[in-house]
Amino acid sequence: MLTEPFVTDYCRANIWLVRGSDIDMLVDTGMGICALAPEIATTPGKPLLVVATHVHLDHVGSLHEFAWRAGPRIEAPFFETMPDAATYAHMFRNFPGAVSELPYAGWSSADYAIEPAPLHRLLDEGDVIELGDRRFCVLHLPGHSPGSIGLFDEQDGTLFSGDAIHGGLLVDDMPDSDRAAYCATMRRLIALPVRVAHGGHTDSIDGARMREIGEDYLRRNEG
Repeated sequence: MLTEPFVTDYCRANIWLVRGSDIDMLVDTGMGICALAPEIATTPGKPLLVVATHVHLDHVGSLHEFAWRAGPRIEAPFFETMPDAATYAHMFRNFPGAVSELPYAGWSSADYAIEPAPLHRLLDEGDVIELGDRRFCVLHLPGHSPGSIGLFDEQDGTLFSGDAIHGGLLVDDMPDSDRAAYCATMRRLIALPVRVAHGGHTDSIDGARMREIGEDYLRRNEG
């Protein structure tokens, strides 16, 4: 797990590097305040697939730096231009305390922008990402955003859940959020044999804690 330590807690997201025998996978790319690619310990000649779990600013900021990009088909058109209406990049401009340390002299959050990063592979429910010795099934987990996806290793119960579920504050009040869809996602997650969930924010959680979070969300939103 990598993160951007000087970015405000609200926008600081987790970046996950998963090593496979044939292909490595990077899940999400943070805000892009500084270049991410030089920080990824890649193996010369070994492909690196970079997967965006959804198109929000804290997950796609450095996506353009990488040559092989994948993400949810439902949100694919937004990756072509990274518009504020989809990424919410405008929220970060002039955000109070946007960073605790400037990446370089003269940097300002008012100039923040996300570079377009068209996807090379469009991911749908049920697709499989093969890394050689590991395989991840793509799960469509809408609610936080329409196209949110998770990546589930059914063999060992590892879930990369993006912002669909994690141990922090679950955000379901953005313009593109859908609480009814989020409830359906929670019911699905509760039923999955997840051993550990690596989310887009905060620390990883075990399957029991993930199910507690899902059940609590349903109690609060289904009455």
